Amino acid sequence: MRATYDSAAELAAALRRAETAHGKHEEETGQPDPDWPDWYAQFMVNEQTGRP
Repeated sequence: MRATYDSAAELAAALRRAETAHGKHEEETGQPDPDWPDWYAQFMVNEQTGRP
């Protein structure tokens, strides 16, 4: 799995999408996620590689 971003703006946009998705994830679980960096990273890789 490899994720690449062509610019800082593209990376920032991916981080914002991950933030939005993670917010929904936390709402569903009803608790904060201390491992959010791992969640963001996996979300961003999945997004780029077409994995669910």
